[in-house]
Amino acid sequence: MANQFNQYSSAVIRTQESVLATNTVIRNTYILLSLTLLFSALTAGFSMVTNAPNLGLLTLVGYFGLLFATQATRNSSLGLFFVFALTGFMGYTLGPLLNTFLHMHNGAQIIMTALGGTGVIFLSLSAYALTTRTDFNYMSGFMMAASLILFVGVIANLFLKMAMLQLIIAGGFMIFSSAMILYQTSSIIHGGERNYIMATVTLYLAIYNLFISLLQILSVFNNRD
Repeated sequence: MANQFNQYSSAVIRTQESVLATNTVIRNTYILLSLTLLFSALTAGFSMVTNAPNLGLLTLVGYFGLLFATQATRNSSLGLFFVFALTGFMGYTLGPLLNTFLHMHNGAQIIMTALGGTGVIFLSLSAYALTTRTDFNYMSGFMMAASLILFVGVIANLFLKMAMLQLIIAGGFMIFSSAMILYQTSSIIHGGERNYIMATVTLYLAIYNLFISLLQILSVFNNRD
């Protein structure tokens, strides 16, 4: 009887520790995500005010370099520096695109609509995953396949430059980013992701791509008016 009680007590303690660890990751992730989004908005604003040029392929070099550095230092305090460097850089590279939209007909309205839509989608999906606690781990295969297809589509359109293909890619990224929000949030809840720095990066990139996808989709419909 004593042995069974000890086993039960140990199981309860492990469960409590697991819940506490999960809640800590969730709290740290959303705090860091909020700070990186704010910092990204500031660097985007600075980029817009200074009329920063489009960095072209240097954007990919900077992105992958900073992403690699963030992954390599994710378990140290240096990881916090690189996550802000990454998100700040991504915000900075967003400035030229936003300036382009501001020179379009209804450009400011498109930006605000895309920003509002991104916020609504992210908060709705996050709330759904957090409240229902549905395990979306089964989506891992879909996420991998979708990322490869979208990557090939982006590379192909660099040469084809087809408006319809660009619209399809934007729609694909919108669906992919929404699925990534569900998948990553679920992974945090169910213990699949214990590193809040990498969880923040994943959610940030999902929000970033979701925003750009909405911008592109809305601009297409705006040009048809």
